[in-house]
Amino acid sequence: MADTSTPPRRTHEPGPSGWLAAPALVMFLAFALVPLCIVVFLSFTRWDGLGPITLDGLASWRRVVADPATVNALWVTAKVMVFSYLVQTPISLLLGVFTAGRQRYRALLAVLYFLPLLLSSAAIAIAFKALLDPSFGFSAGVGVPALARNWLGDADLALFVVVAVIAWQFIPFHTLIYQGGVRQIPASLYEAAQIDGAGRVRQFLNITLPQLKYTIITSSTLMAVGSLAYFDLIFVLTGGGPGDATRLLPLHMYLTGFQASDMGAASALGVILVAVGLAVALLLQRLGGRDRSASQMEGV
Repeated sequence: MADTSTPPRRTHEPGPSGWLAAPALVMFLAFALVPLCIVVFLSFTRWDGLGPITLDGLASWRRVVADPATVNALWVTAKVMVFSYLVQTPISLLLGVFTAGRQRYRALLAVLYFLPLLLSSAAIAIAFKALLDPSFGFSAGVGVPALARNWLGDADLALFVVVAVIAWQFIPFHTLIYQGGVRQIPASLYEAAQIDGAGRVRQFLNITLPQLKYTIITSSTLMAVGSLAYFDLIFVLTGGGPGDATRLLPLHMYLTGFQASDMGAASALGVILVAVGLAVALLLQRLGGRDRSASQMEGV
């Protein structure tokens, strides 16, 4: 005789409630989406920041697109992004692998490497501006004439100095990311490689780098998108000069809005900045693979 008893009711599996995300969602709406919508609206208006706001259609966008300073700001921003990535990624990766060791002296070095991240960008800019001064800075202190150059006043050098200062500040952050990623790699992989006779370099290339794939994508995304937000350090260090050599897009947006009193054009630049950031982030995520939920330990 067939069993006609009713099947047991499925009980709801315990887990975090979706309401836990409500505070974060409210904060995101209030401080991200709503301001972004306001900026998009202002990009179609004419406003000097004090007087009445008047609709102006696409006039602000035409001024921004036709302005050579906008093209230059995009080009400078792209160069800072690329150069920062080429400098920070290999150094932070190697430092992260080195400090992932369990030796005490490596832990001490990890703490020392992290110190620049604790300083404010304005303080770092003021310190480097004084150190790089050709009259009374570091070159005058050590008495080396070869270092007595106008590092921040030379258009051919200023951009590379800015990249170096940015790297000095943010390499510790990415080092910490790589350190955590390396410590998640199972030690059994390295033990098996040692049994097979693989040396340190071969272990790094065949085990460490493949296992850090998603860590590299995360670090690269933060590094690239962060390059679109450099403002305070460059504003204090060079002010965008000499000329427009270090006038990045965020600084160009600020100068357009608060010095030229053209909030409509500044809002259009802000929209462009957000669009570029989203495009870069999506591109890096696409290069990292479609399976975003895949673990870094895939295949282990």
